[in-house]
Amino acid sequence: MTRPDLVIFDCDGVLVDTETLANQHLIKMLNASGYPITFDEARKNLCGMPMRAVKEKVEAEGYSLGEDFVERWYQAIPVIFENGVEAIPHIEDVINAVKQAQLAYCVASSANIEKMHLTLGKTGLIGHFQDVLYSASMVARGKPFPDLFLHAAKQMGFEPSRSVVIEDSVAGTTAGTAAGMRVFSYCGDEHADHEGLVAAGGILFDDMRKLPALLGIA
Repeated sequence: MTRPDLVIFDCDGVLVDTETLANQHLIKMLNASGYPITFDEARKNLCGMPMRAVKEKVEAEGYSLGEDFVERWYQAIPVIFENGVEAIPHIEDVINAVKQAQLAYCVASSANIEKMHLTLGKTGLIGHFQDVLYSASMVARGKPFPDLFLHAAKQMGFEPSRSVVIEDSVAGTTAGTAAGMRVFSYCGDEHADHEGLVAAGGILFDDMRKLPALLGIA
């Protein structure tokens, strides 16, 4: 593989293991509003999307979540992630390999900056990304649209074609592909949608220890 100039990491599910905690709370909120959805359905159909896009999707199906749905979600985050947030296995080795290879890197996530600081802080990873965090709140359209990844590449000063994305969701993989970037899709989670990730254009890998070789730096 040709070495990229820029590595763009997603946050949840790539750097930090938050998807289970987040989706457990999300389905409680959705069920309380009358929207019938299971944990597995949430993982498959909503994973990787900004919460405002989740709200739009659910309300387009005829359910009302209330004007304050997104606000209530973010207010609950300190409680949701008070305990149980861990780094994805071997991700720090990947970060160190990227740094040693002197590749530029950043994070581009559907989460807001405050949430990233919280979850990356809980896992001790925030020091790597303090000044290179990009959120869907900074662009008009979140994943699966390419806006966030294009914004991150522009801010970092690199061409999309020379950038790669590390993702775990179908929405994020779709966004990265639409941005004209190679996307390496992590499928080490038992709930990973392998078929969906491939259909979205992802290059699948199931262990973070395999990623440096895929990036051409091992």
